[in-house]
Amino acid sequence: METVKAILFDTFGTVVDWRGSVAGEIERLAREKGIDDIDGDAFARAWRAGYQPGMEEVRSGRRPWTSIDVVHRERLDAIVGDFGLAGLSDGERDDLNRAWHRLDPWPDSLPGLRRLHQRFILGPLSNGSTQLLINIAKRVGLPWDVIGSSDAFRSFKPQAEMYLGAVSMLDMEPGEVMMAAAHNDDLKHAQSHGMRTAFICRPYEYGVDQVKDLEATGDWDFVVDGIDELADRLLSSGGSSFSAGK
Repeated sequence: METVKAILFDTFGTVVDWRGSVAGEIERLAREKGIDDIDGDAFARAWRAGYQPGMEEVRSGRRPWTSIDVVHRERLDAIVGDFGLAGLSDGERDDLNRAWHRLDPWPDSLPGLRRLHQRFILGPLSNGSTQLLINIAKRVGLPWDVIGSSDAFRSFKPQAEMYLGAVSMLDMEPGEVMMAAAHNDDLKHAQSHGMRTAFICRPYEYGVDQVKDLEATGDWDFVVDGIDELADRLLSSGGSSFSAGK
């Protein structure tokens, strides 16, 4: 690990709890509207169900480049009626769509990232937009040095442009950059481009009935139960301290 200078993190599900955060926002909004029986968890998961299909329209070339914020808004418009919220105004829908800019971190994320930041360059490598990733970081204090967003590379993971673009942005060799994620598929693609890998187990990202990414399924450099444990492992192993020009 002495060659690793930067660690890039998947964001949705790895660093932040999108499901719990979005569920909380929709339940608060429903209470304001006098709706008591809305299932915020079901809403969050229904909203997220449009994530991969929306991105695949762009990845496949069937649709020109489109920000994830637009993908999120289109999916929101498609499901609000199913949950008794068809009457939301455009302004209310815009604000609710920005719930994805207000996601809360998992409890271990901030302590672990702050420790890692003492030695490594850190940043997200995420399908989120630049503004979304900055807003999340500013709100909760994520110690990012760089932002690797989908709109910066005009592609969505697992397209090669995301991984290779991030390595190029850092002006490093692939083996000097580690990808940390709770998703085996993300790590598989990062590894195929020469990046180092860390699997962070998040068995409740989708709830108690989650069926995938419950454990590491690849030959990753690290397998840990949280970002704080990744910090324990990397810092105790004497990972390289970055200095400009090295």
